[in-house]
Amino acid sequence: MTPVQKSIPPALAYPPLVHETPEMEAAVTHLIDRVFGPGRFAKSSERLREGNTLLSDCSFVAIRDGAPVGCCRMWPVTIGGEPVAFLGPLAVDPDERSAGLGQALVESAVEAARTAGWRAVLLVGDGPYFGRVGFTNAHTAGVVMPGPVDQRRVLLLPLRQGGDEGLSGLVAIDPRA
Repeated sequence: MTPVQKSIPPALAYPPLVHETPEMEAAVTHLIDRVFGPGRFAKSSERLREGNTLLSDCSFVAIRDGAPVGCCRMWPVTIGGEPVAFLGPLAVDPDERSAGLGQALVESAVEAARTAGWRAVLLVGDGPYFGRVGFTNAHTAGVVMPGPVDQRRVLLLPLRQGGDEGLSGLVAIDPRA
């Protein structure tokens, strides 16, 4: 007799998502290190996270058996002096992939940023993957990341009407953070 394989709906396949708390910092950092390795420190996106303040109300962690298996973080930055939320890193444990956890984390973070009143979310990432949530590089030609970056990977999602208008210039840590 051949066993019948049941498919679990994606919403049930991943663990609950919770807001990141300061107590989770070490465990979340360990997850990010495992997923990305030491090469992550060479990325220009890291310059926008070092010394910055995590937007904990917009950052989410997936917890399974008491340990983080996924995270999506947000940070306050400016584009030419205009405040926006900066998404990243998005990290999902390899054993937890393909069940929709990454997308669920991004969607939760984006909705939290919208609720918190951010005008837009900026990230550097894969266009086809993040395009499923609505990110595009259609209005990022004038956005200047610190350090080298493939401009095609600079993506933006407006969170309100006109949220992507007039955003150009250097991306920097928001000095008000």
